[in-house]
Amino acid sequence: MKLHLSRAAGVNFITAYGQGYVEVNNRRYAASLLILPERVVPEWPVAAFDSLTGTHLDDLIAHRPEMVLLGTGQRQRFPHPRLLAGLAGAGIGLEAMDTQSACRTFNILVAEGRQVAAALIIEA
Repeated sequence: MKLHLSRAAGVNFITAYGQGYVEVNNRRYAASLLILPERVVPEWPVAAFDSLTGTHLDDLIAHRPEMVLLGTGQRQRFPHPRLLAGLAGAGIGLEAMDTQSACRTFNILVAEGRQVAAALIIEA
């Protein structure tokens, strides 16, 4: 039996990740970014977890995801609840995890046809 990954045309998948980079559809990004099923927003202006603000997260509301996967870098961290107020008010959930876990989870949810956004912090 031959097994292979079926991908919907025009849908983003994370094809690789490692220290200091994420690849989306085989294109490498070395700075923090937002990934949606149909769009990539390169150079999300969050260089490190400690520089994350509520405004950075509120910018995701316009994309109307069901949920946001926040990749917090090399280790899992949790943003202060006050940073999540805008998302919560819009009915958008947020799951915080290390960036590699967020990459894997994004692919699973996109394959299920979910409207998910991955906000990935890529640490230099």
